[in-house]
Amino acid sequence: MILPDGDYDVPAGKIATVVTHLEMTELPAIPSDPAGAWTLRRVEAPALDWYRELYRRVGDDWVWIDRLKMSDAELASIIQAPLVEVYALVQEARDEGLLELDFRQAGQCEIVYFGVTAKLVGSGAGRWLMNRALELAWSRPIARLWLQHLHPRSSGRGGVLFALRLSRLPAADRDSRRSAA
Repeated sequence: MILPDGDYDVPAGKIATVVTHLEMTELPAIPSDPAGAWTLRRVEAPALDWYRELYRRVGDDWVWIDRLKMSDAELASIIQAPLVEVYALVQEARDEGLLELDFRQAGQCEIVYFGVTAKLVGSGAGRWLMNRALELAWSRPIARLWLQHLHPRSSGRGGVLFALRLSRLPAADRDSRRSAA
């Protein structure tokens, strides 16, 4: 849903989410890997309990809830689909990151889920995992790699959001504010 220009109050008990769509149409230069003892493991036909547990550990702070609400059949039909690839970033024999690539649209790859557990945030593991995502995606005959990034707004772990106002500005207003900054 696209909101008309203006300000919007977010009702009490609700979380506002801003979605940013990003895409690449060619393989970029991949940065050097940060130092770290990580490996990547492809998980063929992921077990639903395993997937939900890792999804929860990676996504809890980012309000990842969609897959937790799905029935077993619905979740299995996605993550066990032949053109969907699920990977775990492994550190010290424990799964600490999740990468899900969806190749079901011809010539495209969507990075559906990507992230590391709170334990690895700031360690370079996310950069390392993104390097693997880029290599894996562009190893296939695709013309477009894309993702949707959600920016949930809350007051932090355990906090309660008590007020939030979103503003959507006309493009001319946004451009003038950018040039003044």
